[in-house]
Amino acid sequence: MQDRTQDSTRILRLAAWIWIGYLIAMAALDFILYAHGPFPASTVTQPPLLQNPHPLPPPLLQRFPLMPVFEYYAANGFLALFFLIVMYSDWIQKQLGRAFYPLLLIAISAIPIIINAVVVPRFPDGPLSNSEGMALRQLPVLFLGLALVAWEYQLTHVIFYSIATTALELGLISVVKIRDQGVIILTFVAIIRTISFIALGVFISLIVDRLRKQQESLRQANADLTHYASTLEQLTISRERNRLARELHDTLAHTLSGLSVQLETAKAYWDVNPETAKQLTAQSLDATRSGLDETRRALKALRASPLEDLGLLLALQKLAASAAERGNLTLELALPENIPSLSPDVEQSLYRVAQEAIENVIHHANAKKLSMQLKLQDGEITLVVQDDGLGADLLQDEQAGHFGLAGMRERAQLVGGALTISSQPNQGTSVLLTIKG
Repeated sequence: MQDRTQDSTRILRLAAWIWIGYLIAMAALDFILYAHGPFPASTVTQPPLLQNPHPLPPPLLQRFPLMPVFEYYAANGFLALFFLIVMYSDWIQKQLGRAFYPLLLIAISAIPIIINAVVVPRFPDGPLSNSEGMALRQLPVLFLGLALVAWEYQLTHVIFYSIATTALELGLISVVKIRDQGVIILTFVAIIRTISFIALGVFISLIVDRLRKQQESLRQANADLTHYASTLEQLTISRERNRLARELHDTLAHTLSGLSVQLETAKAYWDVNPETAKQLTAQSLDATRSGLDETRRALKALRASPLEDLGLLLALQKLAASAAERGNLTLELALPENIPSLSPDVEQSLYRVAQEAIENVIHHANAKKLSMQLKLQDGEITLVVQDDGLGADLLQDEQAGHFGLAGMRERAQLVGGALTISSQPNQGTSVLLTIKG
């Protein structure tokens, strides 16, 4: 509602400036016409429209033949300036309240008709002082009123405005006592203008109605987009938390779990066999150092993705080589020489699934060989990570709430891929990620 009020205020201000511009243009036109007109400055030509030729004292008309013209522009100019001042005065608008808009419509419609009917028939003889000129002078101002009515109100109000302005004008014509021929012409022009205003008003009303529906649709779309952005932000935060959980699972969780077992064992042997307890304590220190290194590696991977520095192929190659060196594994690597450009999400998913699968091989598989293969065929991307280790009980791992397998499945789903993990006791584990291009 506030937006509509602001729009209406802007439209009214624009109408005020157009009105003033129109008066300035018409004043310049009248000045040119009357400056080169056929009448001498000391002679008063009989007004062509009025039956009573002496609305002003003859001596005054003899001295100032253009006084009706000045009266016309003084009255309309004062009204237009008042209209403009009101439009820029918040205090006046607040005082008028809900009557503000209707009063301004009356000011821009009814008062110019009254001025036109009273003053123009007394104009000196000229091209715009006849019946057609009288109708033409007020047409642009009435059209502004029509546009303002169509902007703010319904179609029925537009029709009422068109008929009411015509009725007011015809009523004033009968009061002013214009010559019979002028009355016929003005009546005919008023009827044509009414029909034209109704047709044009219908068109403007339809455009305004369509515009408001589009604005409402845009507001709704903006609200939906804001909600979507908020949801996406929450989803991004949730995914980042899951990623951190997976990284911590593969570093701190493993390390602390092993330390807990070793320290419990050392505690049990402390009084029975101090030498064994010391060995277990030393092993715990080694495990602590190893876990600290793994944690630092994980934090480094979180801060700067190798994909941004090396690209997918080199990042996978370095990842596999580093893991094989740390785990003392034989590496079999099959990567293509080059691949087409992939989206960042797909590259990230491929890299993180490979990283998770390789870390599982190092920490759990007790394997001797690690193989990784990446291939693209018929628009489909396939990543395979295999080992010859002990294998794993996948169902038991998932039921135990381990984050590793769940994390790989989540990453595959995020890019519309499918993850297949197959494992048999003492026959190794195979991780297969398939993403359709």
